[in-house]
Amino acid sequence: MAAPSRRRRGGGPERAADNWERLVRAALKRDRDHLRAGGGAAGGLGLAAAVPASLGRTTNIEQILQAADDIEDEDPNVARTPLSLSLPVRLVRGWSSQLIDLVEGALDGVLEFLIWGCFDAILSSIFSGCTTVCEQAYTLAQNLDPSSEGRGMLQFKTGLQSVIKQKLAKKDGASIDRQNDIQVLWNFYLDYKSRRRVDDMQREQERLRESGTFSTEMGARAMEMKKVYVTLRALLDVLEILVGQSPTDRLHRQILEEIKKIKRSDAALRGELMPYNIVPLDAPSSVANVIGFFPEVRAATTAIQNCEDLPRFPFDAPQLRQKDIFDLLQFVFGFQDDNIRNQRENVVLALANAQSRLGLLVGTEPKIDEMAVTEVFCKVLDNYIKWCMYLGKRVAWTSLEAVNKNRKIILVALYFLIWGEAANARFLPECLCYIFHNFIQLNDIIGIFQMAKELDGILDSSQAEPAKSCITTDGSTSFLEKIITPIYETMAAVGSSIKGSIFDLLLSYSISPLLFLAAFGLTYTHQIFGMGSNTLMHSLQSAFRTFCCCIEIFCIYSQEANNNNEGKAAHSAWRNYDDFNEYFWSRSCFELGWPPAEGSKFLRKPAKRKRTGKTNFVEHRTFLHLYRSFHRLWIFLILMFQGLAIIAFHHGKIDIDTFKILLSAGPAFFILNFVECCLDVMLMFGAYKTAKGFAISRLVIRFLWLTAVSTFVTYLYVKVLEEKNARNSDSTYFRIYGLVLGGYAAVRVVFALMAKIPACHRLSNFSDRSQFFQFFKWIYQERYYVGRGLYESISDYARFFPFAFHDFRAKYVIFWFVILTCKFTFAYFLQIRPLVEPTNIIVQLHNLQYSWHDLVSKGNKNALTILSLWAPVLAIYLMDIHIWYTLLSALVGGVMGARDRLGEIRSIEMLHKRFESFPEAFAKILSPQRFLALFSKFVISSRPNAEESEITKMYASIFSPFWNEIIKSLREEDYISNREMDLLMMPSNCGNLRLVQWPLFLLTSKIMLANDYASDCKDSQYELWDRISKDEYMAYAVKECYYSTERILHSLVDAEGQRWVERLFRDLNDSIAQGSLLVTINLRKLQLVQTRLTGLTGLLIRGETTGLAAGVTKALLELCEVVTHEFLAPNLREQFDSWQLLLRAKNEGHLFSKIFWPNDLEMKEQVKRLHLLLTVKDSAANIPKNLEARRRLQFFTNSLFMDMPAAKPVSEMIPFSVFTPYYSETVLYSMSELCVENEDGVSILFYLQKIYPDEWANFLERIGRGESSEDDFKGSPSDTLELRFWVSYRGQTLARTVRGMMYYRRALMLQSYLEKRYLGGIEDGNSAAEYIDTQGYELSPDARAQADIKFTYVVSCQIYGQQKQMKKQEAADIALLLQRNEALRVAFIHEEDSVSSDGNATKEYYSKLVKADVHGKDQDNYLEEAMKMRNLLEEFRNVHGNHGIRKPTILGVREHVFTGSVSSLASFMSKQETSFVTLGQRVLAYLNMESVAMILNRANLLVTLSFTRVRMHYGHPDVFDRIFHITRGFNSTLRQGNITHHEYIQVGKGRDVGLNQIALFEGKVAGGNGEQVLSRDVFRLGQLFDFFRMLTFFFTTVGYYVCTMMTVLTVYIFLYGRVYLALSGLDYSISRQARFLGNTALDAALNAQFLVQIGIFTAVPMIMGFILELGLMKAVFSFITMQLQFCSVFFTFSLGTRTHYFGRTILHGGAKYRATGRGFVVRHIKFAENYRLYSRSHFVKALEVALLLIIYIAYGYTKGGSSSFILITISSWFLVMSWLFAPYIFNPSGFEWQKTVEDFDDWTNWLLYKGGVGVKGDNSWESWWDEEQSHIRTFRGRILETILSLRFLIFQYGIVYKLKITAHNTSLAVYGFSWIVLLVMVLLFKLFTATPKKSTALPTFVRFLQGLLALGIIAGIALLIVFTRFTIADLFASALAFIATGWCVLCLAVTWKRVVKTLGLWDSVREIARMYDAGMGALIFVPIVFFSWFPFVSTFQSRILFNQAFSRGLEISLILAGNKANQQT
Repeated sequence: MAAPSRRRRGGGPERAADNWERLVRAALKRDRDHLRAGGGAAGGLGLAAAVPASLGRTTNIEQILQAADDIEDEDPNVARTPLSLSLPVRLVRGWSSQLIDLVEGALDGVLEFLIWGCFDAILSSIFSGCTTVCEQAYTLAQNLDPSSEGRGMLQFKTGLQSVIKQKLAKKDGASIDRQNDIQVLWNFYLDYKSRRRVDDMQREQERLRESGTFSTEMGARAMEMKKVYVTLRALLDVLEILVGQSPTDRLHRQILEEIKKIKRSDAALRGELMPYNIVPLDAPSSVANVIGFFPEVRAATTAIQNCEDLPRFPFDAPQLRQKDIFDLLQFVFGFQDDNIRNQRENVVLALANAQSRLGLLVGTEPKIDEMAVTEVFCKVLDNYIKWCMYLGKRVAWTSLEAVNKNRKIILVALYFLIWGEAANARFLPECLCYIFHNFIQLNDIIGIFQMAKELDGILDSSQAEPAKSCITTDGSTSFLEKIITPIYETMAAVGSSIKGSIFDLLLSYSISPLLFLAAFGLTYTHQIFGMGSNTLMHSLQSAFRTFCCCIEIFCIYSQEANNNNEGKAAHSAWRNYDDFNEYFWSRSCFELGWPPAEGSKFLRKPAKRKRTGKTNFVEHRTFLHLYRSFHRLWIFLILMFQGLAIIAFHHGKIDIDTFKILLSAGPAFFILNFVECCLDVMLMFGAYKTAKGFAISRLVIRFLWLTAVSTFVTYLYVKVLEEKNARNSDSTYFRIYGLVLGGYAAVRVVFALMAKIPACHRLSNFSDRSQFFQFFKWIYQERYYVGRGLYESISDYARFFPFAFHDFRAKYVIFWFVILTCKFTFAYFLQIRPLVEPTNIIVQLHNLQYSWHDLVSKGNKNALTILSLWAPVLAIYLMDIHIWYTLLSALVGGVMGARDRLGEIRSIEMLHKRFESFPEAFAKILSPQRFLALFSKFVISSRPNAEESEITKMYASIFSPFWNEIIKSLREEDYISNREMDLLMMPSNCGNLRLVQWPLFLLTSKIMLANDYASDCKDSQYELWDRISKDEYMAYAVKECYYSTERILHSLVDAEGQRWVERLFRDLNDSIAQGSLLVTINLRKLQLVQTRLTGLTGLLIRGETTGLAAGVTKALLELCEVVTHEFLAPNLREQFDSWQLLLRAKNEGHLFSKIFWPNDLEMKEQVKRLHLLLTVKDSAANIPKNLEARRRLQFFTNSLFMDMPAAKPVSEMIPFSVFTPYYSETVLYSMSELCVENEDGVSILFYLQKIYPDEWANFLERIGRGESSEDDFKGSPSDTLELRFWVSYRGQTLARTVRGMMYYRRALMLQSYLEKRYLGGIEDGNSAAEYIDTQGYELSPDARAQADIKFTYVVSCQIYGQQKQMKKQEAADIALLLQRNEALRVAFIHEEDSVSSDGNATKEYYSKLVKADVHGKDQDNYLEEAMKMRNLLEEFRNVHGNHGIRKPTILGVREHVFTGSVSSLASFMSKQETSFVTLGQRVLAYLNMESVAMILNRANLLVTLSFTRVRMHYGHPDVFDRIFHITRGFNSTLRQGNITHHEYIQVGKGRDVGLNQIALFEGKVAGGNGEQVLSRDVFRLGQLFDFFRMLTFFFTTVGYYVCTMMTVLTVYIFLYGRVYLALSGLDYSISRQARFLGNTALDAALNAQFLVQIGIFTAVPMIMGFILELGLMKAVFSFITMQLQFCSVFFTFSLGTRTHYFGRTILHGGAKYRATGRGFVVRHIKFAENYRLYSRSHFVKALEVALLLIIYIAYGYTKGGSSSFILITISSWFLVMSWLFAPYIFNPSGFEWQKTVEDFDDWTNWLLYKGGVGVKGDNSWESWWDEEQSHIRTFRGRILETILSLRFLIFQYGIVYKLKITAHNTSLAVYGFSWIVLLVMVLLFKLFTATPKKSTALPTFVRFLQGLLALGIIAGIALLIVFTRFTIADLFASALAFIATGWCVLCLAVTWKRVVKTLGLWDSVREIARMYDAGMGALIFVPIVFFSWFPFVSTFQSRILFNQAFSRGLEISLILAGNKANQQT
């Protein structure tokens, strides 16, 4: 092997150069192919793409190399460069394996060349004195980094040298005169400038700038000139360096003069090159962007540049723009450059949009309106004003009127600048208020400090000075360093926990993409959704360098980071954002000083191993939060249960004695409140040192007060009872007791009214001036900055819904009154009262015989027995309120949906019938009323007697362009074919036809049917027309056919031909008018006329040729012949035959000889339409065929009749932005991903072709292909790219989301374009209909600019920078999306390695926003829905008060889950989600519980954002009011926000489609809700909502999961109670004395949980939704189909998933983001994988329930025998079966024999594989077992686990006394002996599993001993059975007992793992655990094996899983089996 290596090295540099040449050629070919395939933007082609970042920042080398690329074709000698220099970088870094594959052997030579020699010395010697453009680039690189230390520098320079050398070699050996290079370069410069007419362009641009108008042509030319300017600048830079500052000859002086000239006009040149985001504010001279010419933008720009009354300040350096207030603020406070640029655009757009909503400005110098400035000012600073009022501080202005317009703008700008540079402090809105307040206010004296006079004083001075608070130690000014850095150092989660980089830190904490960009005060994204300006980051295509809060911050050791322990520590152990922010909720925050004092309490860092106290609230992990947060609910339920039980035990009689007993609710009430107060005291532990004094005082006062009052009331009540039992009592205590309770109740009512009723609330605010009232209010309700004003209007408390349809508002008070009435009625009659008599009997029973040794039941009147009866009833009582809520909300939601007109159009037939009404509805709803009024006015004024048809035609002309764009979008998405598109398109209705032209799909086959009517007609003309008119679309078809024929024939011919046409139709019209048509024509020949006319139109729809023209003439003659001699009556026939003019033309042969071919676009469309009208025979019911296309059209047309705000013109609408977070999900499927087959032989492409066959056929038709395989696409890069997009648009990919979101821009461009044409046509006095032409609207500069100022779309690709550096496919795909979507922005963080001055390696971070220079996680959207976006945004205005007393701050919209057709599971999730996001949120919105809708939608977003460190869930398409949330945070409801829901608009949403994905999703959401239980926001909402809103809030958020968990716990409580009765023998003993235990009422009550388990109540809203939107019959059919698909099994399984993760999170924590994956799930899941996922969450619990049921059936007593047992336990058995086998029922190919065999092998390998370091749980049982224990981390958690595990001991304790061998002995010794037996069994197990390894002889002996032991054990058992009472049944019973006890011991060992390891028993515990898992797996696996024997089971399962596809006629078996069979044959 050595010899070949030496031979390769012997080749030397010559061979390397040869290989290099081959490599370059291969790379060039690959790059060209890549560019053709659409991937050109991936890494960037050309020299500029290879420039190292360190060079790009410090030099213009990138521009020089780009110029070299551009002039390569014009003069290679000047350029001297190849096309792609990025090749060496890719090779050396090993980034392109595909490239290496291309060049194969050339690689050895390249690597040899790169390693050979000292490159820097060689390259320097070669290129010293170089003079060309490319060589100058090398010189710059060499001078800046001579040692090549920068990243990529060596590769860059080496590659540059190589390719220049290659070009020099191509000169055929001729030498190059380098002394002549300057002359050559200068001549090229002059020639290039002359050919591009640069001077003329500059003069034209200057003229346009002076005129202030925008020219479309000039804008396009300016875009073209950008490239020219870049090249000119690069050439001049090279010439300037070469010539130097001392010219030596005339040429040099001439060059320097040109350079000076260019620099003088540099502003004009740079204006086109300056990067910008939306508005080119840094280059106002640019004419390339029309936005800058909008009057409102110009006015806003002028407003910020108004510096006349401002102090003077330095404004150095030549600028393209004028100085403005942002320059002043930067000078004063030291804000960063990029922050200034970002916020400058932000404020300009905010002002411009506010101005546009007031009306358009006029004049050459427009000025911003005062109202617009005030609107922005009040909205931005609203939170600051409220904060000042709350703290009693004076704001910086005396009144709003006293602040002039300029000062308002300055204050707004200052606030945004503070926010933009606040780093993580921007999550502390009141902290920002504090900073802002100190900047603008001369504060009071606090202590010994006199606060500095900041902005207020500076603005009043003549000369601006830097703010003293921002001056650093080196004399510079920096807001970041002086103000933000101290705060950030205190709260930043950085330091020792950083492993590698800050970027890793952000990923470890799963910070959301938006916060990721904002986290370090970088350039950032401003808004998520909603109101306000839509500016984003300013930089594009170049990095804006911004250090991350000073690099020193990243080296700070943060104790909070240690306390946090990477998110695993308890929340109570470290301070979170809320703790920091709430520091500023009291006046004590001003003790912090200004600037913040380092030694203050706020900035204090915790000492080592000591926590820093929390603020006001501590998030202890405990279920007690449920009682504390919602204590009013639990107190209410307990008191009601107490009252109902008292009434029941008094046999329903309510007399004075019963009443006195009922008054026991008084002491109970105070005691329960005292318990809540005790919890307040306990759960505040950890915050006492740092909490506000007021909060501590309130706790103490309440504790003392409730202690005293509960004691006093209890004492009084005891005295009342004594009086009751005493004779001749005067009831004194009773009266006192009544007065006390009555007085307390009155006081509580008064305070409740003052807190919740608006009028009273205002009065209570006024009374705050009195300390007396303030004190009592404070005791009643703690005072927070948030949560104030959580009340509704008075009307909301009273109105009810069933009959008030004119004002249908299902108000929540009456709503809950109905629910509670039903709940308590059911509880009393069916739960409580049936148990009264059994309870009384049990209490009276004595001397009951126990079958075990009783320890606790003596002398307590059988308390445990009574508890076992009542506990399940009480559990159901506590949770069934959710069932009643579900039922009533379904009913109310259904009625409300019907009122809102949902489901009116639910079939294609309904759409056909109502299509005629769509145009008018569209025009009135989705068109601006102003334009509609002008339109109508024009029609009426032009025709005062305008008929209704003309008004209808006007509406149709407005509707048609939008409808056609919708149809085009459906075709682009391949939902319809070309033919369907032709039939669905609607004519513009702008022509001269005297009728409305409808889409052809409404008129298909109507002409044929009308012909049949005519042929059979034996009546009059009127009767025939009446028959035709019964079908209005048939009448339209006949009319259109008649009028179109006349018009087309008239346009085709001239002279005699035209006269014939005119006379023919004149005669026909006369006959029609006279009613004699049947006399004039022969209707039986109408079919013949149609045939001739069809032949004519068939020729006309083709292109004009000489042959076709002759054919048309012939066809016309034949038509004339048929009409004249066959169709017309004899009298008319004779007239035409005797017409001399016609006879002469016929005889001479020039009749119809001259044809005017229909080349006009309108006429061509009319001919085509007539031809289709005459020929199409398809039924309209089949158009469109695609179900998704039908659904979208049905919903869109249905929504036109729903109530929505009127649309504003695009120029006046509220702007919005869309933000999509992206990490590493699939962007675009690659061809390799499409074609690769999974283990079942199924590729993604094959799967989609089978699932969507019609869409695949439409796709092939669109790209012009027939049936094609994936191999056929490889020869066409464009078709390959289209195929990738087609597949990606059917998955949950970023490409699909981007396409959907960009529909917003497309809709806005269309609307803006047509509005301007409407307005332009009407103002010119022409018909607006003539201007309805959408051709080219996407290229209209005005429309594009208007859309850009109103809409921005940003994708936050967190690691896009890394992906680009690593040349990943995702980066190329994202770049491709940028190219295809002009308005798309991509934001990301870019990191670079650098070397500090001390030589240490550091990282620098840059925030980037990029867009493509284009001219021309899991969501989707639709064009037709995007058209309604401006209507939706009008909801923010709340003009009519439809949303209550507060304006909306978040708008929720309807979702459609587009993954529902993939499988049955996907369908279940789709229907469940649909019912939730429609019916559920509909009810919540109308209950004024919009906040609930938001919080439930967004687990972990609004409530737990501050402290859970759980990634934000962005699953629902809500629209946020941007300014509201960035100035207040995301707890919208607590901050007096209003969240609404709207169903007239929908967006698409992908959901999980496989069971494992669904389970992970459910677990993620359940875990998030578990964390919410601990949060302070849930606590405050639970405390501050009024009682009924609190009920809704609870039962639709965390209460939903509490009730879910209670459902499962009810099963446990019921079964453990029955097992207790069975094992203790009490059930038999009691039944023997009193025959009542089988009480049917009790059984019915206990069995109520069955309905919950099978998901029937979950399905009620779903059923109601089906009925509403599908109709009754389809709803019933759908529900039955779902049941046949085992939907009840699925919902019951999901019940267990939610219970497990919710409970575990509250007990132990561990909530986290769980990546579910969004791919196409069609693969079989291995048995072991399912076992790992569901073992602890489902299988263990199911087997425990099964064990309980077995014990109950074995030892229990039931009155009715087995039938009663089955009825009582059937639901529990159903739960067991569902939890055990659902993962395998819903597993594709789960019962296929071969798969089962493979699963068994995989299962055994996994189970027996030993773990080790680095071995994952997927590969080893031992590793998985260790991972499963990781959630037990705290001592508290171990105690709880220990308590829960002890329940398993009851089995052994009870069963051993039931064994026959015990002979009814109840001694404790029996139980003790059972433990000895258990220990013996453990020892035997240890002996059987022993595997000695030290000796070779020992294993044989051990095996022999094990065999003897086995035989001995068998013999011993046999002897026991023969000679004792021990039976085989006892053997199985003992096994059950010991299995349960063993599991208990195992759980305890795992809980106390450290102790067990210390004792040396851990290995034995692990082996026992392995045995348990093996046994559980075997129990589950055996039934699977059994059913796998029968082939029909697998087929049946496939039918269940893929019924949706079966119903569409697809063969899923082919998908599951793959395409291999076809390939083999």
